[in-house]
Amino acid sequence: MLGRLVGWFAALSTIGKVGLVTAASVGTIAVVGAPSNSPNSSSQPAPTVQGEQTKIEKKNETKTEPIPFESKTVDDPTLASGTEKVTTEGVDGIKTLTYDVTFTNGVETDRRQIKVEITRQPVTNIITRGTKVISNCDPNYTGCVPIASDVDCAGGSGNGPAYVSGPISVIGSDIYDLDRDNDGIACE
Repeated sequence: MLGRLVGWFAALSTIGKVGLVTAASVGTIAVVGAPSNSPNSSSQPAPTVQGEQTKIEKKNETKTEPIPFESKTVDDPTLASGTEKVTTEGVDGIKTLTYDVTFTNGVETDRRQIKVEITRQPVTNIITRGTKVISNCDPNYTGCVPIASDVDCAGGSGNGPAYVSGPISVIGSDIYDLDRDNDGIACE
């Protein structure tokens, strides 16, 4: 009579002692005294392993793994549109994994994760994106006076390269000298 034993316990004889050991996979086992009409029966007793003992050790092992940082984009209305800058540099975190490991005769036979600890939190990478629309108009005037190397009143005696039609109010410095009579109104 034959039996198959997989993943269970097998009784072994070692120098007159019977003990239990964990078996990952046990092939066909011949049963002593099995009827001779069984296809793989044996009338011989199973051989005993002399002087060999099964050594089972348990150890805790730890290893670290990176935790990838995330990236986030934040809009900034004070930064010119189309520009981006990293305001916080991303840093990977670290997690420590602890395992309960079983060795049978020096060979690893089981590994179970028993603990996960965040050793260092990841730091989010923050990118600031500008949303401010840059005006092509000089802020020293109401209306739109173009920003150029020189601006003159349209229809006047100036040679440009840029021209503006008035009247326009001067609200800052009259950098293009458009208000000839200094009354706060340019190109009148």
